[in-house]
Amino acid sequence: MKTKYAQLHAICHTLFAVFAGSLLAVAAGCDSADRPDLLKEQINSLKQEKTQLTRQIKQSGLENEKLKKQIQVLSGLPADAKLKNFYNLQRVKITGYTDFYDKDKDGLKEKLIVYIQPIDQDGDVVKAAGSVDVQLWNLNRPDGNALLGQWRVEPDELRKLWFATLITINYRLTFDVADKIEKLEGPLTVKLTFTDHLSGKVFKEQKVIEP
Repeated sequence: MKTKYAQLHAICHTLFAVFAGSLLAVAAGCDSADRPDLLKEQINSLKQEKTQLTRQIKQSGLENEKLKKQIQVLSGLPADAKLKNFYNLQRVKITGYTDFYDKDKDGLKEKLIVYIQPIDQDGDVVKAAGSVDVQLWNLNRPDGNALLGQWRVEPDELRKLWFATLITINYRLTFDVADKIEKLEGPLTVKLTFTDHLSGKVFKEQKVIEP
């Protein structure tokens, strides 16, 4: 932060010098008929850059002060207090609402919706940050091609899928399976791997969906 702050100051001082030089050039060349418009344009451009850099310097100063305060607060906490108040993920549950759905009411269940609940040490559902890998399997398939589909949900996308109702709270993941299954004639298995980005723990869970 200090380096960025110093760089912005240096750039701003440079622009001030260029700006002053441009003013001198205008004064010295005021008798030339073909230069004033060009110099005026350059001066206006330098004024705009100066204004932008001044704002950036001010913003960097505010961010620097904010970080200093955060460091002071953290350094004053007891050593065991810095992590104990974070959630401690114990397991990840695939809920009973997980199923195939006919979204357009055409008689074909083309969507797989997987509901998952990260659960902490107190048994509470928490919005744990992480990545999710989901696989759909037909373990009874005779040709050996049991894996029907697989998907990955990255942390930035996962946090947008947090879903709460009066009844339950969970992540809701939706996948298109129209090209994966034609008809539900037997049980299919959803396998899930959840990687918790706070602790680095990896949780595995699976659920059988009956037709």
